[in-house]
Amino acid sequence: MGPGWRARTRSHAEDVEGGGLWGAIGSRSEVAPLRAVLLTRPGPALRFAGEPSAWLMAERPDLDAMALEAEAIAAAYERHGVRVEWIDPSESASPNLVFVRDLFFMTPEGAVLSRMAAGQRAGEERIAALALARLGVPILATPTGNATLEGADVVWLRPDLVLVGVGKRTNEGGLRTVGRVLADQGVRCLGVPLRSGVQHLLGTLNLLDHDLAVLYDADPALRALVADEGVRVLDFADTPEVTAARSLNFVALAPREVLMPAGAPITKARLEAEGVRCHEVALPNYLRAEGALGCLTGILRREA
Repeated sequence: MGPGWRARTRSHAEDVEGGGLWGAIGSRSEVAPLRAVLLTRPGPALRFAGEPSAWLMAERPDLDAMALEAEAIAAAYERHGVRVEWIDPSESASPNLVFVRDLFFMTPEGAVLSRMAAGQRAGEERIAALALARLGVPILATPTGNATLEGADVVWLRPDLVLVGVGKRTNEGGLRTVGRVLADQGVRCLGVPLRSGVQHLLGTLNLLDHDLAVLYDADPALRALVADEGVRVLDFADTPEVTAARSLNFVALAPREVLMPAGAPITKARLEAEGVRCHEVALPNYLRAEGALGCLTGILRREA
């Protein structure tokens, strides 16, 4: 060890919290004030050949228009004091790289990297890992073996409780990966079976406040679990606003304040009746690609 050797005294959590060694990152909530996000600039891969369905999309996005939408989304975040970081994709990247929420799950001590279930998206995790490393984000785990995990299946219900949707995108191996990491942080992790046809947990559950959530097409067991944890539920029906305009695919900027897709006046009015401040941004080309604000936003930091 030598005469000048000094023992390390701080824990990893203290290293992250104290700054200096790692970037200013971390989250233990879906609604605490948002401070930093990771987005992907729409790149040349979105000019793909063939049918949109081959890339899991409903329609072909207009790349130039989508790039303008991305800048407008970033500007909306920045107006609310949110730092925006970017992934700049290469031509060989998957067109779906624009949906950053899928690629990792953020904890107070660093990120759990995803392992995408769709073959078309294999390799996006490596690009996400490079971006996270550049930003000083510790990567706490990477699913291995046959585990699959997608970040949009992992939701902070409370600072001490995380729900993981288990279905076609995230399997039991992915659940175990998240569970191991959270156990080290003293956080409970519960697997929630997803109904057939539900893409991600975030598509059926989204938080407006610590004690208020929206649910769509939710299994009764999930509804009961959320209620048992002291969270009141606003149920939404299968309407064009919810399914086509993806009105519930919002991001909380702070408790009862959200950035949501434009063009959903009924949803907006209902949220405002609950005291939620709603800020809108148009993103028709992301909708063509089968995603919206919650899908395209990787959470880097929320206030503790």
